[in-house]
Amino acid sequence: MLKSYKTEIKPTKEQIQKINKTIGICRFVYNFYLAHNKELYNKGEKFMTAKSFSVWLNNEFLPNNPEYSWIKEVSSKSVKRSMENACTAFAGFFKKQNKFPKFKKNNKSNVKIYFVKNNPKDCFCERHRIHIPTLGWVKLKEKGYIPVTKDGYVIKSGTVSYKAGRYYVSVLIDIPDTEKIQLNNFGLGIDLGVKEFAVISNGNVKKNMNKTEKIKKLEKKLKREQRCLSRKYEDYKKRKEKKGEATRQNIQKQVLKVQKLHHRIDNIRTDYINQCVNEIVKTKPSYITIEDLNVSGMMKNKHLSKAVASQKFYEFRIKLESKCKELGIELRIADRWYPSSKLCHECGCIKKDLKLSDREYICECGYHADRDYNASLNLRDATTYKIA
Repeated sequence: MLKSYKTEIKPTKEQIQKINKTIGICRFVYNFYLAHNKELYNKGEKFMTAKSFSVWLNNEFLPNNPEYSWIKEVSSKSVKRSMENACTAFAGFFKKQNKFPKFKKNNKSNVKIYFVKNNPKDCFCERHRIHIPTLGWVKLKEKGYIPVTKDGYVIKSGTVSYKAGRYYVSVLIDIPDTEKIQLNNFGLGIDLGVKEFAVISNGNVKKNMNKTEKIKKLEKKLKREQRCLSRKYEDYKKRKEKKGEATRQNIQKQVLKVQKLHHRIDNIRTDYINQCVNEIVKTKPSYITIEDLNVSGMMKNKHLSKAVASQKFYEFRIKLESKCKELGIELRIADRWYPSSKLCHECGCIKKDLKLSDREYICECGYHADRDYNASLNLRDATTYKIA
């Protein structure tokens, strides 16, 4: 079984220089691949895949343009991976799954260093450090989180990334199969919402993280730092000729402050999702039912878009799928048109005039319950669904 682990690392100054250089070259090759294919399209020539572009780059472009020889100064696996990522972005565009690929900007795009285990001497992990090809031994800040590579644990591949002044390593490890746990003979229904993050059919309620004091204080601080950054940009435009260099350095410092606050808020929300998923699967239900939410449609509502985006419904679903697959729990996905909120759990009557502002479900049969709790019970007992 393959499982991924991600943690922060503490590289040396020499390793930081090498990581930054590799990330910069990978970003350049990614943008070069996009620009080259756009040029071919304008000329009416055939689209170039990642493999054919790699052959053209090494055999034709670099020999004729020796000033670009610095492309070969970093790991070839990382460079080829950036080409494959660009090719994948083009494939999604051709299939009408996403928009046209965008060029990656410096310090604003998520570019990663890719490495893979090619020989037995590569990719080893000890309790406090990990061996990465082309970088050597790198210290781990969280000791003991990544399994030590012994007793069948093998690192297949991984990436090194940078975000808000910190460096991270993510590895894919082949873990020996373990025995499936004994599941209980009951199911759970989970209704996700904006007022409360999740209401579970067993009566548990996971509160909305945006309403906690910690998030409110950080978001308030983020607004102040963003206003400060905006003022620095305006000041830079006015005094560009006189003190341009000094002002630019102050802007970069302020940008890093804003990035760190964004990253901290994001980590708090992600940690909360991990806690919710772990608490749900610890009850060992035989199945879990959730609704296939139309998140893109909900985002079009200007009054709810920020609240919906911060709840991270898609990330919750992905992590719940991963945990259910690991433990052998059946994850059921109810159709998005299933009337979980409008359906009475007691008599089965559908209340068509139910509004979003109605937080209590009151039926003519005498049934009275919280709207979200009623929806979770209906999801638990749903008969039409698909298995994730």
